Amino acid sequence: MAQRTKTNLMDIITINEVGPRDGLQNIKQILTVEERFQLIRSLEETGIEQIEIGSFVSKSAVPAMQNTDELINKLSNINNYSVLIPNKKGFLKAKNLGVKEICTVLCVTDSMNLKNINQTVNQTIQSLKEIFKESHESNIYSKCYVSVAFHCPYDGKVDASYVEDIVGILLDFQVQEIVIADTIGAANPKEVSSLISTLTNTYKGAKFSCHFHDTNALGLANVYASMEAGIDKFDSCIGGLGGCPFAPNSSGNLATEDLIGMLEMMNINTGINLDKLLSVRDMVANLTGLTLKGRMV
Repeated sequence: MAQRTKTNLMDIITINEVGPRDGLQNIKQILTVEERFQLIRSLEETGIEQIEIGSFVSKSAVPAMQNTDELINKLSNINNYSVLIPNKKGFLKAKNLGVKEICTVLCVTDSMNLKNINQTVNQTIQSLKEIFKESHESNIYSKCYVSVAFHCPYDGKVDASYVEDIVGILLDFQVQEIVIADTIGAANPKEVSSLISTLTNTYKGAKFSCHFHDTNALGLANVYASMEAGIDKFDSCIGGLGGCPFAPNSSGNLATEDLIGMLEMMNINTGINLDKLLSVRDMVANLTGLTLKGRMV
């Protein structure tokens, strides 16, 4: 793949495709390991360079993610893949399988964090401290989703200053990337601009990316607000699939094809072929039997 050269902030946007994990985790149709493998390969062929391929979570809680270890063993170029881990046990499993990038999750409210991983915020913070220490020592790239960063389905609007404090703690633990997540798709561009600008100005040099859901059809607007605040990397999901199993009324993720379409119209380079991406969307529709939410044609 040809090397992309960045000349200023908005010349290049990096896409992290979360369909094989976030997109599939909450649907009724459970794909086989081979189907998941073919989906990942097809996404790679579009030019997508970063893919979140699965997670090591409870089979009973999220059956769609079972056998992620088998999937990893089928994949050769593992440097381009990340895996979500809920705890130290998941980290050790990823490490032993040779995973080079892990994603962790911290919901910033106790209500949501207890629903998601059965821990308080403070309990998860202590667990993450140990995980990030070991990942740093093992040369494994670490990311942390700061989830429900704007609104919580149980507690309502989240105090931005609290999110700022949480981010500071995580950065003190040497996490390498913070993903600010609008988990239920309730944020608006004004809120996004305010929080992201505060974070990028307060923690200069830290790596931030964003993860938006499209519940209220504001995903693209929130991406643009984030770009203006200095963000150059975004999660998205083929076909707009997804939603957190533990967050009521959280619609799908921002559709990758919609995001790429908007960026192409803005003459921003992603290195991703939109026509091939639309073909993958058709593939996903056939595999899942779902009517997908992406609007781009």
